[in-house]
Amino acid sequence: MGTTGLLLVAVASVALLLVAVIRLKVPAFLALLGVSVLTAIVAGIPLGDVVDTIVAGMGGTLGNVALLVGLGTMLGKLIEISGGARSLAEKAAEVFGQKRLVAALVAVAFMLAIPVFFDVGFIVLVPIIYGFAVVLGVDPVKVGLPVAGIMLAIHVTVPPHPGVVGGGALVDADLGWLTILGLVVCLPLGVLSYYLARMLNRRDVPMLRETARSFAAFTANTKAGTRTGGSGTTSVATGSDGSDGSGDEDPIATAGRDNPAGWGSIVLLILLPIVMIMFGTVGGLLFDEDSTAAGVVGFVGAPAVALLVTTALAYWLIGVRRGLSSQQIGQALDSGLAPAAIIILVTGAGGVFGRVLTESGIGDALAGSLSDAGLPLIVSLFVVAAALRASQGSATVAIVTTLGLLGAAVTAGDYTVIQVALLVLATGFGALGFSHVNDSGFWVVTRFLGLSVGDGLRTWTVLTTALGVAGFLITFLLWGIVSATGL
Repeated sequence: MGTTGLLLVAVASVALLLVAVIRLKVPAFLALLGVSVLTAIVAGIPLGDVVDTIVAGMGGTLGNVALLVGLGTMLGKLIEISGGARSLAEKAAEVFGQKRLVAALVAVAFMLAIPVFFDVGFIVLVPIIYGFAVVLGVDPVKVGLPVAGIMLAIHVTVPPHPGVVGGGALVDADLGWLTILGLVVCLPLGVLSYYLARMLNRRDVPMLRETARSFAAFTANTKAGTRTGGSGTTSVATGSDGSDGSGDEDPIATAGRDNPAGWGSIVLLILLPIVMIMFGTVGGLLFDEDSTAAGVVGFVGAPAVALLVTTALAYWLIGVRRGLSSQQIGQALDSGLAPAAIIILVTGAGGVFGRVLTESGIGDALAGSLSDAGLPLIVSLFVVAAALRASQGSATVAIVTTLGLLGAAVTAGDYTVIQVALLVLATGFGALGFSHVNDSGFWVVTRFLGLSVGDGLRTWTVLTTALGVAGFLITFLLWGIVSATGL
């Protein structure tokens, strides 16, 4: 199939998916799988390879996401039932004031996102987002949207994240300058994420049913009675064990409310995986990759290991040590995994859709057409990366593929070290925007924050795209200054 035909297939498949989920209310998991199969067949993937492509897309995504979402959800559940998230939120409100709570959390997310991958960092912060939302009396999306926005911006532009490191290696970019310039550009983006998210959140949107149940259970464990949010007052009718609130109160909820974990314990549990991951990242740069030391620090710094160790510590520190039995904790954790299963499956199906679009050649066809358009190199890098991001979903793949396609023009040009770093940043910001239904991160953010597909497109997709464009414009301005001064 030619380039035009492949591009038409891409547009039609995304449109069909949106109609199925938004208009026809087909469950996202079924819609993603069904449209993926149809797209694979129409795009010309051999019938014998369609199932293998679907399995590879699901497995490739879940191999990473299932572990992180599962462990992250269990850690979040432990923080929830301990009452620690509310303790931390109240301490933050005392220090910063309620009006500056969200801004403070965005600043924390900025620092957290530097060493920690986007999915891991966001999942770790989910119970804190919920706790802040309870204290402020709002829905989680009003707290979590700007947090997720700045975390993704750093993920695609600042080392040691894989896309910018892998893409930078293709053009011999200096990691030190990439880090410095990436952080410089992302600082104003953090401010923009905060204010733009406030604007996008002006109207209240209903939470997805499963998310609403999880948030109601969280609220019940941290605050008795009712919560008053932007959408009105919602009665808390269920406890963490799924009871209807009648009879004796759940002992876990009672312990979490009457004897909450201290905010210091929660800070420790948030910092521990960050420190472990940073240890692995820095250690990997200091030791030879084939050495025993490199293997040790790589194991300790693996995100899944960091979350497993932190969850085990939380099990004892804010569970058993506070008088809860292993049976009580286990029942609470099991109840928390039910909504996590939905997130995992939908995220995996999003990976299937992205894999089909990649294997069909749609992304390469689109990138090839744009690379021949005769645009300035820094603009071409941004546009091609944005097109690849929109067409196949993965920001990391978009960055590496774009610099693979156009890297020769970068290395052959007489560019300074700073200019090369700016060209890589322009590519990263191209891969920041257009997070939609073929992006696994879209499903992680929207499901944890309770956004429907339509509301996710109106908020999360708009926010990421605006941040990507703004980041590119700042990078382009720096490019002009550097070029004019000869730096």
